[in-house]
Amino acid sequence: MPSARGARAVRPRRRAEEIIDAAAAVFAERGYHGASTQDVADRLGMRQASLYYYFPSKEAALEQVCLRSVGDFVERAQAIAAGPDRAADKLAAIVESHLAPVETRGDYVRCFLRERRFLPRDSARRIGRVARQYEGILQGVIEAGIAAGELRRDLDPRLTTLALIGMCNAAMEWYGREPNTPLGRIANKFAALVVDGVRATRGASPPSGNRAKGSDGRAGSRPRRRVGG
Repeated sequence: MPSARGARAVRPRRRAEEIIDAAAAVFAERGYHGASTQDVADRLGMRQASLYYYFPSKEAALEQVCLRSVGDFVERAQAIAAGPDRAADKLAAIVESHLAPVETRGDYVRCFLRERRFLPRDSARRIGRVARQYEGILQGVIEAGIAAGELRRDLDPRLTTLALIGMCNAAMEWYGREPNTPLGRIANKFAALVVDGVRATRGASPPSGNRAKGSDGRAGSRPRRRVGG
């Protein structure tokens, strides 16, 4: 049974989670500049001044919303990348994982995609570091797949990474406006598109050395980054 002190420590954390959830909902609905801390307080039925016990500013709340959004992506991608599947199957799983939050945490996703540009410079840099970590995980999967002969040797790992993320982010923007297109169907079609586009054809020779080469014969990828580093 938790102690009274432990219960007292849990309550502020739970309240902070509720405030961030409310901030994500308000920012997604009204836009960052169209929302106020009073709107967040009203959503929770609390005094505006009480919000500042948990977060010093509206900017800090937006940073937390964005951080939790992209942080979730990183954790799921790390788990997939560390698994035993072949590279193409890992990329398909990452596509499905990338799209899933549009239903379960849609407010967070919309805030990250649309509102993070309003973050102060230091906050934007912190969020950018986490976003680049996510890119690095995907690029590492692609580079390892090329080196193992599982993926096409003419792929540009960096451009493939950006294309995959851009495709998924775009779908998260228009999701819900395309009739008769449930999320599961989008995820399956996108995953198939990725796998068919990147998988090496049977009989293709694996690349020589530790770096994949592009169609111009030059090294087309950087050394694989250490995931989570």
